[in-house]
Order: sequence, then structure tokens, then C-alpha cells
Amino acid sequence: MEEKYIAAIDMGSAFITLTVARISGEDIQILYYKKHKSDGIRNSAVYNPQKAAAPIKAAIEDAEKELKIKILQVVVGLPRCDIRQEIANAKVERSNPDDSITKDEVESLKALAQDDYPLQDAERDIIYGAIAQSFSDDENFQLIEDDIIGVISRNFEGNFKLFIGKKSAVKTVDKIFNDLGIAIAKKYFSPISQAKAVLTEDEMSSGVALVDIGSGATSVTIYQDSILRYYASIPFGGKVITSDIRSECFISESLAENLKLAYGACIPEKLQTLGEKIIQIEGDELEGFKQIPVKYLSEIITARVKELTDAMLYKIQQSGLADNLRGGVVITGGCANLTNIAMYIKDISGYNVRIGYPRRKFSASGCIGIFDPDASTSLGMILSAKEDNLISCIDEPILLNFGGQESPEPETEEAETVSLFGEKETEATEVKKPKPEKVKAPKPPKKKGPNFLAVTWGRVKDWVDTMSNEIDNDNV
Repeated sequence: MEEKYIAAIDMGSAFITLTVARISGEDIQILYYKKHKSDGIRNSAVYNPQKAAAPIKAAIEDAEKELKIKILQVVVGLPRCDIRQEIANAKVERSNPDDSITKDEVESLKALAQDDYPLQDAERDIIYGAIAQSFSDDENFQLIEDDIIGVISRNFEGNFKLFIGKKSAVKTVDKIFNDLGIAIAKKYFSPISQAKAVLTEDEMSSGVALVDIGSGATSVTIYQDSILRYYASIPFGGKVITSDIRSECFISESLAENLKLAYGACIPEKLQTLGEKIIQIEGDELEGFKQIPVKYLSEIITARVKELTDAMLYKIQQSGLADNLRGGVVITGGCANLTNIAMYIKDISGYNVRIGYPRRKFSASGCIGIFDPDASTSLGMILSAKEDNLISCIDEPILLNFGGQESPEPETEEAETVSLFGEKETEATEVKKPKPEKVKAPKPPKKKGPNFLAVTWGRVKDWVDTMSNEIDNDNV
């Protein structure tokens, strides 16, 4: 059976995550999953492509060195903020009314709806894509896509939801990978691909809100009848929690992030024995020791999570589907790791809430963190790319044997840039062999006393591998 390889890059506000998978038929094997601290990215969008390129390049070089491969193409995610949704319609009179409606005709109707939609500012805006909401023919109304295919009718009409974002945000992503000599095989709108990684068919059919709480942005995606019905974004996420910990505890941003990841929790009154712990931070000779109760840390976090929850519930009410979420709310993203967050959101909202861990649709030996909620975006892109037979990010002629022999490399590769919904650009991209970097492992944390959780002030990598960016106060 023919194999192909997919390399997916999730460009988050806090981390650049590179995932490499081997696809053989229905079998998916994750070969590589690692994070690098990101730069030049705010609220899930690149604002400085030069800064953003450095960690992306480092991530690719590390993967190539470890796996002994050459990555020619990648799939990437589109920004999640500054997205608006509009309704578009398209209707056609079929030339062969006695023939059944085909999937190609449905796709053509979708393309027609996008092409005919009048953008308010074509220089600024770009259509990420369209999601079919319903179809009608000469006799039937409110048909879904699976039902309209195969129907015999002279006319048929489609209603679509268009997702429109900033053209500049897409151009900066293109520039990064053009400068690196890596082709973009496809761009995915993460709320769509993410659902494949964490939601069940029953949840999407009965109605569910998928809430991705990332570092710089939070998104709310609602599915009903297995169709994406609504999308909204909130321009802040877990980074504001880190900023609050820093300002309230008078510590550095990086240390605040580590404390959040190691001891972050909601509902301080339900922490039991953990709430009695004291985090002891070792400062310099002048500062001495700083002590932060875990319960106080939880109070800071809970206040911000309440703001995020209120904003999330407001978006759900705006959708008009608040009463139809029989599948409840699924929380994913980095902040889903906070202790008690699902319980807290359930208490406030009244919905059933669960954490959106990646579903076990793949094998992954030795990939630390691959089953955590913040891996859902990367794995969603892998699952989406698996369905596209044209995507293969590592060509066999330049795939290194794991014994060390390298096949000849072509001087150039004809790269095809494909958007989420099929738009293509072809360009010649020079392929150069990168120089690998050495990455030092973090030192283990220092502990003092049986009743204290000791944190060394100058060693901010004790609990996590990387640190997050500064958030722009204007976006909080």
C-alpha cells in the first residue's frame, strides 16, 4: 500500500507546533510532535513575518534532523480572529434535468456562491470558504448535502455560510513559507479540522459547541445536524491569565506561565489538599524568598476564566442555537488543561461540559503531549490532509533512509499552494538543505521542604519546555 507523509504546522500565539505523520491507507502514525516558542504572532495571526519565521525554521530543521527527512511542503492553519460570516445563495438551471445531481454540481454551486458574493472591500478581505447549510430542488426544501446528491431536478439552489477574513493575514503566512523555501500544500480553517480530532458524530448531529481556548484567542464553533452552523472568535485567551498572575504576584511573565501550567486550577474551594500548598519562589540575595499560596493562584485564574466563560456564553446566545446544544460544550486548547475548568464552566452555563482530548484515531509512540487538548488543532489538520490524496509533504526521492543514506535532492520543486477550499497557485520554490540546531534539555526543578513547592526564580523552564509571548494590552 502506498504511503504518504503529512507535515502540519500550527502557528499559535504561544507555540509553533510541528507534527509529522505517516499515512498508509486508513492507518495514521504520528512520527513527530514538538513545540517551539513562537514569535511575531498575536491573536492567532502573524503580525511580523520576519520574527515568526525564525521559530518555524527551527521547528522544521529539528524535525528533519531527528527523522532524517526533507520537508518540501506543509499544511498550515488560517487565523481564527477577525472572521465574519455572511449568508450567500446560488441557484442553477441544470442542462440535463433527467440526470441525478452529482457532488461535482454541488461543488460548482458552492464555487458560484463564493464568486458572486460582493465583498465590501476586495483589497482587504478574502473568503476563506463556504459551508453548505441547506439545498432545495423543484419539490423539496431544507435538504442537506448528502440528500441533494442523487436527486433528479431541473433546478436546485443552495444556501451557504461564507467565512471572510483579512487578506493581509493570509499574505503574511505565504511570505513566511516562500522565504523559507517551503511550499504550502493547503491552508485549513482550524474550527473545521479541529472538530474531526475531538468531536463525535453524535455530538455534531445533536448540537455541540466546540470552544478552543488558546493563548491569544478563543473560538466558539457550533455544529448541529453535523453541519457547522456558527463561528465566532474572542480576541483573548490563556495569555491574559498569565498576565494577571504576573501582575498580582509581582513575578516575571515566564515564571507566571510556568506556575499556571504546573499548578493552575479553577474553583479554589474545591482544591482540597492542593489548595493548602504554598509555592516558594527563590529570588536573588536582595529579594529572598517569595511565597504564593496555590489557593490564591486559583482565585486569580478563576476570575479570568469567568470572563472567558461569560464571553463564550454571549457568543452562544448570539448564534440563536443556545437551546439546541444537546451535546453540550467541549473545551479544547491549552487552557483545557486547567484543573476543574470543565466543572467551573458547567456550574456557570448549565451545559454538560467535557474536555476535548484528541480521539484515538492514530498511533503515536514516544510523542509526548500528542494526546493533550492543545494538540487538537495539529491532529485535525493531519486528519483533514489524510483525505486529500494529492497532499504529500515528503517526496520519496528525498526521503532519507533511517540508516543514513540520502537520495539526490532536486534543485527546485514545483510547489502548489492550495487554500482551504481548493484555490491553487503554482510557483517554483528553491529547496535547500537546512542546518540542524542543537536544543538543550531543561534542567530539573529544585525542591525545598516537604510542604513547599519550590520554584527557582532564574530557571523558568522547570515545568515546561518553552515560554509564551507578551500579549498586547490593547487586545485584552
